[in-house]
Amino acid sequence: MKVRKIPLRMCLGCQEMKPKKELLRIVKTSEGVLEFDPSSKKNGRGAYLCQCPDCLIKALKQNRFEKTFGIKPTKEMLAEIERQMNSS
Repeated sequence: MKVRKIPLRMCLGCQEMKPKKELLRIVKTSEGVLEFDPSSKKNGRGAYLCQCPDCLIKALKQNRFEKTFGIKPTKEMLAEIERQMNSS
């Protein structure tokens, strides 16, 4: 059998390469709004975070969202990411 390649993405917080399916996706839409993307299929510039709350804290402290997307995340979007991390 042929071995399938697993797509890897880098976490904004810990900067480690991990399988794409294990990470949460954040998207900057064409309207310039950051959104949590549970389906990982929305159009726009995407970035990934681990399911670990520490990675979210690191990404916020080091301004990784601003560096990646050019805008700050809203409190509602951060609350949605935290809710998703706690449910997983």
